[in-house]
Amino acid sequence: MPLTEARNPARTWTRLDGVDLLRGLAILFVLMNHVNMRLLSAKVPYTGGLPPQLVSSLVWNGQFGVQMFFAVSGFLITSTSLRRWGSISSVNIRDFYLLRFARIAPLLLLLLAVLSGLHLAHIQGFVVFQKTGGLGRALLAALTFHINLLEARRGYLPAGWDILWSLSVEEMFYLFFPVACRLFRRETLLVLPLSIFVVLGPFARSHAFNHNPVWREYSYLGGMDAIALGCLTALFLRRRHLPRIALWILAVSGAALLVFSLCFSIRADLWGLGRNGLNMTILAAGTCMLIAVAAQTQWQAPRILTPLLGLGQRSYEIYLTHIFIVLALFSLFINAGKPLRYVPALFLAVIFTSGLLGEVVARTYSEPMNRWLRRRSGDGPEKLGTVVSPSHLRAGDNQKYKIGSNIVE
Repeated sequence: MPLTEARNPARTWTRLDGVDLLRGLAILFVLMNHVNMRLLSAKVPYTGGLPPQLVSSLVWNGQFGVQMFFAVSGFLITSTSLRRWGSISSVNIRDFYLLRFARIAPLLLLLLAVLSGLHLAHIQGFVVFQKTGGLGRALLAALTFHINLLEARRGYLPAGWDILWSLSVEEMFYLFFPVACRLFRRETLLVLPLSIFVVLGPFARSHAFNHNPVWREYSYLGGMDAIALGCLTALFLRRRHLPRIALWILAVSGAALLVFSLCFSIRADLWGLGRNGLNMTILAAGTCMLIAVAAQTQWQAPRILTPLLGLGQRSYEIYLTHIFIVLALFSLFINAGKPLRYVPALFLAVIFTSGLLGEVVARTYSEPMNRWLRRRSGDGPEKLGTVVSPSHLRAGDNQKYKIGSNIVE
């Protein structure tokens, strides 16, 4: 589909394909990275003979994937808050927290229950050792969103717990987001604290200012610059309809920044962008450019990208459950004698099975629980809001824009 403004859509939109593709790429990078780390821990020399940059682009972009998640999340939460309440000064703090709880809590609490059961059963790979605080300390950290701080101080938790570091960053931001909206009241004023987060992000990741390698990756400020950039993107697009030439410039520039960040990461490190923390900011900026284009054009992805779209649509469920698939399939791989010829099959099996599990979990548990909790709090489908502004519609259009599950990430 050409890059055109969405003035007379042919159908009611239920997803932002561009956003789902970005999330699909992000979760794909996370899956590839976690399989790679297991293979390295088992000393499987599967990357021998491959160009270093190709290896880096395929299996070492997990952290970049999380940064892309943060940018998408900031945009969607801000956009839907504006559509739901009309302005930042009208954001209902109580309702905001209830909606976040409905989306995040059911699957998170189920995951914690499963992880606790596996710990108590002394299943290898799931036991939280006393040096990191034991089960009680891990549960407290997960429920109060400071898994990242716990790991920076005491060391890494088992993989099933470790993935919750990103949720700690994201939800800590949203703990204060509605309060900041009511405090600053005007969108132009909210730009200031968001811009401060963007400026501080690289410093939090910089080797010169942060000597703790775990905290460089997992710190609150190190992830909040991407969320803030997503928020700023939503505020910028508020009541704006960008001309076609501007959309093309954003699309080309955003794609170029993503390609540079993901496919030339070694060069970026040689230039010092990794050591000073700017590589992640550049990636987030490119992601936000593409988000802006997706939101304004309603671009439709070709069918060949349907599997990647599916991963993006279930990215939250896949992220919280994929570790079980990685560990199970990796165990089978080890029991088979670590055959090198099966390594590509291992990667593909993890991606496919993780996507399938995410779909099952979403359909049978997280989405029904989300809807039930929203109804209990007085919400309903007619109040879900939308990412796309009705001002993008031509006068007389009767199409209703809904953004489906995009709105709840």
